[in-house]
Amino acid sequence: MINKIKQEIHKVIVGQEELIDGMLIALLSGGHILVEGVPGIAKTTAVNSMAKCMGFDFKRIQFTPDLLPSDITGNEILDLKNNSFKIKHGAIFTNLLLADEINRAGAKVQSALLEAMAEKQVTIGEETFKLDSPFMVLATANPVEQDGTYELPEASLDRFMLKVNVGYNTIDEEFEIVQRVAKKGFETINQIIKKDDFEVLQQEVKDIHIDDELSKYILKIIFATREPENYDLEEIKQYIDFGVSPRGSIDLYKACKARAYLNGKTFVTPYDVAQVAFLVLRHRIILNYTATANDITADDIITKILEKIPAP
Repeated sequence: MINKIKQEIHKVIVGQEELIDGMLIALLSGGHILVEGVPGIAKTTAVNSMAKCMGFDFKRIQFTPDLLPSDITGNEILDLKNNSFKIKHGAIFTNLLLADEINRAGAKVQSALLEAMAEKQVTIGEETFKLDSPFMVLATANPVEQDGTYELPEASLDRFMLKVNVGYNTIDEEFEIVQRVAKKGFETINQIIKKDDFEVLQQEVKDIHIDDELSKYILKIIFATREPENYDLEEIKQYIDFGVSPRGSIDLYKACKARAYLNGKTFVTPYDVAQVAFLVLRHRIILNYTATANDITADDIITKILEKIPAP
């Protein structure tokens, strides 16, 4: 079924395997995903295609400096006919929500997503509404432009299960894109799965086996970001202000299971951990000025940790 979903998405998306796999991992695990990349690399098309082939509702919000929290969640409207207030739901009431260029809106607007992402519910006035399942936020951030942008605070970043850095296609992939557009256009996406079937897939992911030794290996990776000196990693201690949060431990555990499932396995291996470690941890390691001055990135830190800690 996973391969069929990918085949449908690839009708309109060429390459970008990490983005597609990341969306599937987050969706199967009940998480959210932050995508950072230059404009025009099919971020919107990818999530829209996934919604179509699964029969999910899809909505898109373009984040701008003048956006209001109520534009996302909805608000109370006075019904003059009945002299009473009624609730008008916002765009967040959907299955897949694309928060386009999330760093263009201020902290108050960004925070409107937090309750929904963490608790799968929205409060409007004095009423609280549960969101439909599944619910996933795919937020995009443009790293090129800095004017008129608001950097996401660490608390907001931690709500995202994965962060995917998306680059340009290869020359062969871009040649295929140009050929498709010029000659015949893109094929139509067909729905191949229903919501009930998707719930079965989610349960199968939960049933993936992970050995206790591998669970301890995952926790060692997490704790190495907090206490590197205890894992013979003194060289990276000077670059880290704060390590990965407990939410990161949970998300890495879930992502490993989903990655194993995408790989067609019924159990998690150290290879699955290595495949998702960068996606889950890179936005949760808080580096200091020393790291910036020495051109050290979170990916460099994760690489050192994976090299030092032996896999079971």
